[in-house]
Amino acid sequence: MTGALQFLNLVIAGIVLATTAGHALEFPGKMRLSKDEYLTTQQIYYPGFTYAGAAEPLAILTFALQAWLLHYNPVLFWPSLGAAISLIAVHAIYWFVTHPINNIWLKKVDLRAGGKTFFEINKSVDDADWRSLRARWEYSHIARAFFVLIAFLLLAFTAVVA
Repeated sequence: MTGALQFLNLVIAGIVLATTAGHALEFPGKMRLSKDEYLTTQQIYYPGFTYAGAAEPLAILTFALQAWLLHYNPVLFWPSLGAAISLIAVHAIYWFVTHPINNIWLKKVDLRAGGKTFFEINKSVDDADWRSLRARWEYSHIARAFFVLIAFLLLAFTAVVA
């Protein structure tokens, strides 16, 4: 069971790593865009990234389950727990830094039912200081990619050592 779970966790971590790394790799180019170009570009992310984002809460649960199942082996337990904690950090960065800015970027965009419900929070915030918001959004994705990479490496370690 643990081997299958470790494999599943690597797949889930890979999905989350792909999306966060994608955002991080766009950083240099997106920082050169004008306000209109940047805000137009932001709108392309939400359909696909919203679906892939479902992997994040799943990852927290399955990484924690792996740690719990490996509690008897400290060599495997601590990296598994570290991976779960790293994903908690990724999720926290999203909710406390990235998501409030998404709400600002999307307040004038007509979203479909699921996206509309997800991004309804905090629509009253102004986007007057868009450069500051852009920097927070972009750097939050670099931080998220870093923590996902740590989680992925920790999980890979447990798979190799096991």
